[in-house]
Amino acid sequence: MTVTPPAGPESPPVPPGAEGDSGGRHPVTLSTTDGEALEFCCGSGQSVLEAAAEAGVTLPASCRQGTCGSCHATATSGEYRLGAHSPQALPPDERRDRGGVLLCRTFPRGPLTATLPYDGSRVLRGAIPVREGVITALEEVAEETVRLEVRLEPDPEEGPGCQFEPGQFVELQPPGEEDVKRAYSLANTGNWDGLMEFFIRLRPGGRFSGHLRERARPGDPLVVRGPQGAFGLSETGLRPRWLVAGGTGLAPMLAMARHMVEWQEPHPVRLVLGVNGEADVFGLPELRALAAEAAPVSGVPGLPGFEYDVCVWRPGAGWRGPVGTPADLVRAGLETEAARPDVYVCGPPPLIDSVVEAAVEGGVPEGNVFRERFLPT
Repeated sequence: MTVTPPAGPESPPVPPGAEGDSGGRHPVTLSTTDGEALEFCCGSGQSVLEAAAEAGVTLPASCRQGTCGSCHATATSGEYRLGAHSPQALPPDERRDRGGVLLCRTFPRGPLTATLPYDGSRVLRGAIPVREGVITALEEVAEETVRLEVRLEPDPEEGPGCQFEPGQFVELQPPGEEDVKRAYSLANTGNWDGLMEFFIRLRPGGRFSGHLRERARPGDPLVVRGPQGAFGLSETGLRPRWLVAGGTGLAPMLAMARHMVEWQEPHPVRLVLGVNGEADVFGLPELRALAAEAAPVSGVPGLPGFEYDVCVWRPGAGWRGPVGTPADLVRAGLETEAARPDVYVCGPPPLIDSVVEAAVEGGVPEGNVFRERFLPT
């Protein structure tokens, strides 16, 4: 692989139009995990993500500014410039010296080929769907954490339903406020009622957080873009599935577990939620309901096993549950688990990295650890 030295996160800003080659259009080939080849040309100053969209190919992405890491891929040949980006946006196994790139910050200087970490079903042909929605519920469920429910308005083409894969996200925006748009994972499953459920951490200074804290009320409209994203369940056999979440990373894990219960999938499931303090604990009613639904009743099969743990890193004197981090529970669990599970993890980068390390050290192949990292935006 031939690669020009990429710009690091501390590099000075690149003038508009100067990111890529000085002229011409360069062929780009992106390969999905199921062997589909996406081919298009990238013009001068265009990122690969922009060129794909221009060609009618919408790739999984969120911030489009080199911050979130949703559009990471692996360059296998060609010369390119990797523009300024967050150092946390690329996972350790996707480092730049191994060809790791963010497609929103990758500017080809010649023909470029790269592999994508998802299959062709996660690629949209055409623009991201845009729907109108209405807030139907907004409630505090923990310190600085809210549960938001949105009902989509009926669409002339899509009808009233809300269809998506568990693990995907949508972008939410108050009408007319483009700078307040933010991406959040869905916690429920696809349905014909048009309902979408989210768990959202209210961040100091966050624009959408401020909107929810100060202005949003049931009945208010929201613009909904999506579904988007490549995170989701992988068909890798009948191994147990461990779903590991940090804070509001619980949302996509709930969606996955609910999907498996609805479809009576034959995978034993263990879910681990980690939070900093007792005041941050949320989701217990949902987890208890899920455990009840997963159990076989009156001859109707459920999951072959569903268990969950909530661990607190800095507990008070009254806490009676597990103490520590999700990585601690993963490491301890693998010491007694006979079968190596598939591990799904969602949360901030330090949590992701620690869980991946614990899983791999415990004998889980790195290819069986699926991750979705999020960064405050």
